[in-house]
Amino acid sequence: MSGKLVVGIDLGTTNCAVASADPALGAAAEVVDFPVPRVLAPGEVGARPTLPSALYLSAGHELPTGAAALPWGDSPDRIVGDFARWQGARVPGRLVVSAKSWLCHPRVDRTAAILPWGAPADVERMSPVDTSSKFLAHIVAAWDHTHPERPMASQDVVVTVPASFDEVARSLTVEAARRAGLEHFTLLEEPQAAFYDFASRHRQNLPAALGSARLVLVVDVGGGTSDYTLIEVDAGEAGPELRRIAVSDHLMLGGDNMDVALARHAEERLAAGGRRLDANQWSQLVQAARGAKEALLATEPEDTHRVAIAGGGSRLLGGAVSVEFSREEVERLVLDGFLPPCVSTDQPRRAARTALQELGLPYAQDAGITRHIAAFLRRHAEAGFAALGTTRPDDVLPRPDAVLLNGGVFNSPRLTERLLDVLSAWWPERERIPLLRHASLDLAVARGAAAYGLARRGLGRRIAGGTAHAIYVGIGAERGGGERAVCLIPRGHEEGRAVDLDTRPFTLSLGQPVQFPLFSTTADRTDRSGDIVEVDDAFHALPPIHTVFKAASAQARSIPVHLRALLTELGSLELWCVAESGDERWRLEFELRAAVAQTSATVTESMPQRFGEARSIVARVFGGKAQNVAEKEVKNLVRSIEEAIGPRESWTLPLLREVWSLLMAGAGRRRRSAHHERAFFQLLGFCLRPGFGYPLDEWRCEQTFALFAPLVHHHQETKVWREFWLTWRRIAGGLGPERHVAIWDYLKPHLARRASLGHSKNAPARKGVQPDGLDEMVRTAAVLEHIPTDEKRVFGNWMLERVLDPESAGGPWGWALGRVGARVPLFGTAHRVLGAEQVESWVDALLERGFALSDGTAFAAVQLARLTGDRARDLDGDLRARVVGELRRIDAPARWCEAATTVVAMESGDEARSFGDTLPIGLRLR
Repeated sequence: MSGKLVVGIDLGTTNCAVASADPALGAAAEVVDFPVPRVLAPGEVGARPTLPSALYLSAGHELPTGAAALPWGDSPDRIVGDFARWQGARVPGRLVVSAKSWLCHPRVDRTAAILPWGAPADVERMSPVDTSSKFLAHIVAAWDHTHPERPMASQDVVVTVPASFDEVARSLTVEAARRAGLEHFTLLEEPQAAFYDFASRHRQNLPAALGSARLVLVVDVGGGTSDYTLIEVDAGEAGPELRRIAVSDHLMLGGDNMDVALARHAEERLAAGGRRLDANQWSQLVQAARGAKEALLATEPEDTHRVAIAGGGSRLLGGAVSVEFSREEVERLVLDGFLPPCVSTDQPRRAARTALQELGLPYAQDAGITRHIAAFLRRHAEAGFAALGTTRPDDVLPRPDAVLLNGGVFNSPRLTERLLDVLSAWWPERERIPLLRHASLDLAVARGAAAYGLARRGLGRRIAGGTAHAIYVGIGAERGGGERAVCLIPRGHEEGRAVDLDTRPFTLSLGQPVQFPLFSTTADRTDRSGDIVEVDDAFHALPPIHTVFKAASAQARSIPVHLRALLTELGSLELWCVAESGDERWRLEFELRAAVAQTSATVTESMPQRFGEARSIVARVFGGKAQNVAEKEVKNLVRSIEEAIGPRESWTLPLLREVWSLLMAGAGRRRRSAHHERAFFQLLGFCLRPGFGYPLDEWRCEQTFALFAPLVHHHQETKVWREFWLTWRRIAGGLGPERHVAIWDYLKPHLARRASLGHSKNAPARKGVQPDGLDEMVRTAAVLEHIPTDEKRVFGNWMLERVLDPESAGGPWGWALGRVGARVPLFGTAHRVLGAEQVESWVDALLERGFALSDGTAFAAVQLARLTGDRARDLDGDLRARVVGELRRIDAPARWCEAATTVVAMESGDEARSFGDTLPIGLRLR
């Protein structure tokens, strides 16, 4: 490792920074900043200490030749940094910001091209991972240009991440770094990096700098996240010994939220009559508000700052419009909104998300950072008392002896003083909590990352404490009990040390899909590797690992194994199944694309007492040997099973999936008669609905999809077709995008001919089998949430034609229109939702026609006008008000009116109606 520099990279939500040091200098090694070269304005290149985390997607020839040229010869159409932010303020919809926040968004595919969020349809998009990689790639290229003799890929690189990043977000950050050309690097939590910077600057007098502090609270408020960390300081023979003892949970709350709050305030002054700006104008205003915040909360702030955006037609005054912020105004908005006075017993509030979800991200519902800090300290105290077997008294809270701040927002002395005022007031009998001061809040993390690199070489003090997240593997629930899990990596586990759970062996099935549900928690727990614990609200479900294992021996069907885990120096988890005998082992990989973690483990649940009778009933109808089964017995298959094990509405998820297995074993026998085929699909779809919610449902849906291509055997029977289409509607939630597209590609030409009034009914039918059951075909097409938005638009226009046609009354058209244009997907990702402008035109047409509860148009309007808090998806406020007025006129349920005016969760009855079916007992979609 001789000759390598240590390089620290702060991959920030708002800004990036880089610092380095030369370990070869030994005790004389100093951390130095690396001003990153970038384009500042057209044709102007310069270097600054921080690099804005902004990416502009240039549209072809919009810029003069050479305007974005970089010193190392690149002239990219994806521009990074100051010029990106500058140009993005002038051309709305092409600027990508807050990519780091999207890396930890659980409701989207973070590897999909979804940014800029809410951009016009003709704008090329990038994934959060690719965007983060572009920032790192720019830094790498800038470094290599400046240090050609020491390329970045050959140095010891440390990349920082929020302490609250879970395993998936960390893995995605690793992927972004590797795409940028970095193969050998380490991840470091940002609050620790901030403390490393402080310790490095005071390495000659650290005891004096810390004074009597024995517990330091690090408050890190970044652009997209807030992290709180407690570091314990003990007196050692060789100086202070440092140990990180607590880390807060993931909290998406930071400077972005402040920008939104300021933009909302400006909008009230800009927009006439209380109207909101459109998505492009709003994006401009948020970026302008960020500039105002940075200018007015800087170390040497301006007194006033003017922001301006382009006008937008009749909704605003003509031409460009502007508003001026004063420093006092911004301080008041941020102080009262984000650092409110509170008592130590206050809890974070659960409130409507409207202001905090404006950027499409699931921000914390309570913006009060001080209340979140109180809750963090309270949880730490409760865990400490629980370890002693006692309950925490209400008035006992661990008091930090000092506070270390991180994040550019604390450049404002007013914000710093407010935070210290609130914290100190919790212990009025004690002196004011002192502040450990930074040399630069903007550069502390990058400098600390480099200092950490030195400390790893023995040139500085290490912070002990290991991992902040404990990781558990779900093992299901005991009968009548809650979910259980076995501790795999305990909190505080040191990197590089393997864990073998050889005391918890299990039998692994080979050649079949298996699932390993995973959980993480930052709670102060004393669990050790191998301990079995109850899963509670402090645990967060990670996307499960699911795979199929193959053995070296083709005859082997199962094998005894145990789990082995390693927490790497990257802070990422490596997990293997290791054979108890022999040398076989299998690497387990996270599913990084999963939008939502599926529910827990395979549950070991006993079947009903008469389940054997139900098995026999299915075997008689679909068994390997044809039996003398009367037609009536086939037709009454479901009723017969209900007589054995109870009404089907009471069947649990494990029971439903077990019946599915029985049916699939006899899938080939469904063709014995039309009654066989109808009963097969009727029960199959019911038992697998909604296609997710139980371990291995993805695999079950894939197995089931093999039945789609053959269509139906008894194709002259309408009832068979109806059950066939109902099956795919019921399980659509468990089918991926490719499967949705395949179903749509089959349905589209038939629906164009039979469901669209704009197509000639005399057009020749397609060759081959003609599908039947038009109503169910329409409903099936409507739930294909993964198909491209252009196809949704085509289908929705067909449905609107039908809704407006007086002769089409009573059909599935209104329900289908509401599903295809819904603002909130039931199982898909938000980036596949239709654009607001298209849906607004549909709502206008429905309002002109008038709603009717009987034909589903009212419910459709509710789905189209539902408020999400995401301006890119939400319809115009005036239009939603008209929808509410019409709903009230026809005496629609009050909850429907509320859905168009307030961000509320969908009630279970409306969820079932949107699915078009009841949901299994105990299944929760969110």
